[in-house]
Parts: sequence; structure tokens; C-alpha cells
Amino acid sequence: MTKKEFLHRRKALLSKMTPSSGALFFAAPVVIRSKDSAYPYRQNSDFWYFTGFNESEAALLLIKSATYQNCSVLFNRRSTFRTQVWLGNCLGQEAALSQLSVDYAFPWDTMSNNICLFLNSLKIIYHAQGQDSFADTILFSVLDKLHKGASRKSSPPIRIADWRPWVHEMRLVKSKAEQDLLRKAGRISALAHQRAMSCLSPDMYEYQLEGEIQYEFSRYGARFSSYNTIIASGKNACILHYNNNEKQMKSGELVLIDAGCELQGYAGDVTRTIPVNGAFTTPQRAIYSIVLDAINLGLSLYKPGATILYVTKCVTRMITRRLIQLKILHGHEEALIESDALNKFFMHKLSHWLGLDVHDVGNYGTNYNRVLEPGMVLTIEPGIYIPPDANVPKEYLGIGIRIEDDILITKDGNENLTVLAEKDIRTIETLMINKKKL
Repeated sequence: MTKKEFLHRRKALLSKMTPSSGALFFAAPVVIRSKDSAYPYRQNSDFWYFTGFNESEAALLLIKSATYQNCSVLFNRRSTFRTQVWLGNCLGQEAALSQLSVDYAFPWDTMSNNICLFLNSLKIIYHAQGQDSFADTILFSVLDKLHKGASRKSSPPIRIADWRPWVHEMRLVKSKAEQDLLRKAGRISALAHQRAMSCLSPDMYEYQLEGEIQYEFSRYGARFSSYNTIIASGKNACILHYNNNEKQMKSGELVLIDAGCELQGYAGDVTRTIPVNGAFTTPQRAIYSIVLDAINLGLSLYKPGATILYVTKCVTRMITRRLIQLKILHGHEEALIESDALNKFFMHKLSHWLGLDVHDVGNYGTNYNRVLEPGMVLTIEPGIYIPPDANVPKEYLGIGIRIEDDILITKDGNENLTVLAEKDIRTIETLMINKKKL
């Protein structure tokens, strides 16, 4: 991502702001894992969107006023001997001016005083109030200081407004640079799923397969997952957010693998369901075929002008019809659709936005009826989950299957960013069985 990209985003936001206003963004704090050990640092997505800066103890202020027209101010850590020894080279203030293309850079520990100079006489401050308590505390302390200012020239902002509606709409439609990163994240995620197919064998533990996936992420420069990897074998696949990943996988079971990498902040999100021993049983094949046909139907329908709501209705109708044929659902198709009978076997949404967050920001409209446009990126993830205690033919009990791809809406339809991860039944079986013959 180039400096020009971040500058373009700042200018786009400044163009929406009213005169005599400022927009304030805070970096994510360090999160403690235990005692004095921290989790690996992950930057706040909105702060990253405007800076590409991956340090904590930082804030960005964008100002639109007569005095500071379209001005950017960064507060960040000092680069000192102590920070270099303990944390490595912090960017510091001088380097921030050139590397981040900001107009001013001040040490983080001087923010309380220096930010007053910039906020004074502004009418509006845009801030994500309620998002982070530490950020609210800092801003309200500064505003209180301005209110109590001894000088007659002290004039704090009279209104706090929220920048999130603007920024999250900006983030929803991806630029070419973002599309390229999401394409790469999708490819790496897909390759990790291919590796899982090549490594899987009966009696492996779920966490061992997780390790193979993480290895593939790291091999291609994506050190972190974009969410907790799910390796759910057997009936665990009927638990949507299962991530204990501790069970030994047995021959005859399926394993649902939901794993995506994070690359330069951008997320992949892919699910495949494969047989532990390399061959689907007849009941598994029947359910898998429905889910496979569902995702292929959705992929054929997603295009500019469509809505998630419309595609979901088409997909759920098809799944409902097929489950009636298997005697898993009983009744008339229209009545079952009207009563949302499918919900007990497919209980999550078909799609969600994808970007800097795996469940990315952006308005879905009323009941997911927002019209899709080129540049939007979303998942498609139909699934069928039949718990062990369901009132269905016993051969289907405990089967959980989800297939998920990431797609970019293009001017003509969509681009499947994760197509490298195989999902065809015959192809999966051929890959896994031939692997065992090597």
C-alpha cells in the first residue's frame, strides 16, 4: 500500500467534513495476555486505513479550518534508547513526517498539551465515542482543559460528531490496491486449505491440521490468522464457532476447516469440509452436494444490482427443496420457507462484508437488501448442520458441512478470490486418495 493511497483516503474524508472541524483517530492499545505478557499487536482497522502505521500509543488528527486547511497531525511514541532496546525502532516524529506524509508529528506524551492548540476554535470534533474508553478519556480530558482555559481565546469544539458512518462507507468499496491485497489474502488462504487436504489422515489431531494451515500462512508472509481457526471434525462441525481444535479425527468423519490469513491487515475467510479418510460416505455426499450446489448457485447470482437478500432467498429455497427430497424437512415447500423451517439446519447469514475486518464494516441496508456495486468484497458461505439429536433419518445425524468463498463484485459479475481451494467432490477425493498412494 503506497503513501498516495493513505493520502487519498484522508483527502476523501476531509472533503466530507464541515469547515472548522477535526477528526480524531486512535491507535489500538496493547492488550495484555497474562501479567506482563501481551498478545501480538493488531492495529485498529480505522486508524490503519488512514495511516498504515502499526504502533500503539498514537493518534491521528485531521483538521479542516481556515488556519489548518486539510492538515494532518500525528502523535506517536518517541524513539529513545529505551524503546529501541525493548521494542525495537519506533518510528519517532521526524521519520513520521516523511514516511507517513503528515504535516506535524508530536510525541505521544505531549498530546494533552499540543492537541489543545489544534482543537481550540474548532466547532466540531469527529470522534468514535464509546468505541474505546481510553480514547474517550483522553479526548474529554482535553476538552475539559479547554473549557477551563484561563485565556479568553480558549474556545473548545461545541459538538462531538461520529465519523464512523462516513469512514465505514468509504471502507466498503475497495480500491484497486485493496482488491489486490484481498486477492493475495484469498490466494494464500486457499493454498492453506489445499495443504490441509494433502496432509490430512485418520488419527491426526485437529490442532495438528491447524498447525499445517498456519505454516502455509507464514510461508507466504501472512504471519497471523484473520480469526481463530476452526478445525471441527465429526459432530464438532455442528458447533458454528468451535475452535478448541483438540479432538482426534477418525476415519469415516468429515472435518470442517474454517481458516483465513491476514495480509497487511486484510482478511481471507475460507471454509472447506473434507473427509478424514479421503472418501465421502453416501449420506455425507448427499448433504455435501446440496451445499456445493448452493454455493455455485450463489456465485452465479452475485453481481452488480443484486442484493444479499435476493441471493439468500434463492439459495435457501433450493436447500429447502433438496432437504425435503432427503426427508430431512417435511411439508410443503412454500409453507416451510414461510415458517423459516430451514433455520434449524442453516442458522447463519449467507454472506458478510470482508476487508480490514473479517466481518467488515458497511451498511447492509434493510434486511440485507443493499444493492451490490463493483468493488464490494463479501463472503458466500452456505451450510447445513444436523446435530446428533435431530429428528431426521439417522444416517444424517452429526453431519456438519459449510463451504465458503470470498468474492469481489466486478462490473460484469464477480471474481472468486479463493477458487484455488478445491470444493468439487470428485476432485477432493482424487487429491486425497492419490496423496495416500505417493
